[in-house]
Amino acid sequence: MAQVEYADAIKTVSGALTKINKKSPHAKDQKMVLATHRVAPTENPNCSRIYLRGINSVTRTTPLSSDEMAARNRFAAVSASVAARRKDLTKITADQAAFVAQKDDPDGKKTMTSFLWKLEGDAYDTQHPQG
Repeated sequence: MAQVEYADAIKTVSGALTKINKKSPHAKDQKMVLATHRVAPTENPNCSRIYLRGINSVTRTTPLSSDEMAARNRFAAVSASVAARRKDLTKITADQAAFVAQKDDPDGKKTMTSFLWKLEGDAYDTQHPQG
């Protein structure tokens, strides 16, 4: 059995060591290697794990919850609203003036994109209150 020994300076490792090339004709034969390592104050010194995952093992096995569906619907609606607002010539000047006015506030948004997401997100939340 192979063993990986991490240097003393490494406290944590988390993520993919190799990925599956989904465009390859051999994607079904490839494996993704995921590794985790952490230093924890436990009696078990083995805090390292390595996982092999195939291309078919990354599909979701549980159904989406209602909260996840609501978050996805909110994201899609706000994203479409932001895209439409960026192209609306009647709102560009007013949006730019409002952005510059709030930019230096302590809780102000620093980019135009985040400012528009905040505006459209708040508008969505007022139209669709959480029950």
